[in-house]
Amino acid sequence: MNIYLTDGTEGCFYTAAFSACTDRGCIVTSARTFQLPLGAQTVEVVEDEEKRERVRRKLRALDPPCLREIGLILRRGCQTREMTALAYLRRIVKAGGPVRDRLSDPAVLEATTELRKVTGEAHNFTGFLRFMEGANGVYYGPFAPDNDILELILPHFLKRFAVQPFVIHDTARRKAALYNGKDCILTRTEEKVSVALSDYEDSFQQLWKEYYNSVNIAQRPHERQMRGYMPVRYWKYMPEKQ
Repeated sequence: MNIYLTDGTEGCFYTAAFSACTDRGCIVTSARTFQLPLGAQTVEVVEDEEKRERVRRKLRALDPPCLREIGLILRRGCQTREMTALAYLRRIVKAGGPVRDRLSDPAVLEATTELRKVTGEAHNFTGFLRFMEGANGVYYGPFAPDNDILELILPHFLKRFAVQPFVIHDTARRKAALYNGKDCILTRTEEKVSVALSDYEDSFQQLWKEYYNSVNIAQRPHERQMRGYMPVRYWKYMPEKQ
């Protein structure tokens, strides 16, 4: 059995898929912490432009939208994402065209389910992401999503804050989008980032906490109802839940 180890990028996945598509029983993964099956042979994959583009051209000829779908699946925050994407890719190649409507096929159903988890979380964070005003006037929005969705939600906030400088920080993956009101870049960050808040933001957060406490009835806790409206994983950066 071959185990193709990728660096987690989409290009490296397609390079691995060049061989893995017809290598039955193989594993493609970007995880580095798993137990090797007995007799398995690891193959460190280095992105190869020719192999990558040959796979992409093949898929583009068979089903152009599947390239976006596979890209979304590869943003899942689980160790099985590459295998889910590979199984879906194999189905498309074998069928010679789109298979997304064949939900009776377990591989297609799994791909569809994983894809929706990514797009669903991205949609949620366009409404749930909280920004804080920094001392320098820049809005700072930290979040720790389950999936790699920073690039997916970025267009929404670039449109919403067209002239307002902001930072959206994915603390789980240590990367951030920096926008100065004109240009936007993606960059790596340290594990911990300290942001000085403006006096207005400090006061606003305090008022928000006081409001939350004033409307909360201690004798009638409503945590379950709150979880129904907003899952607990979104509470981390909400001032009223600190």
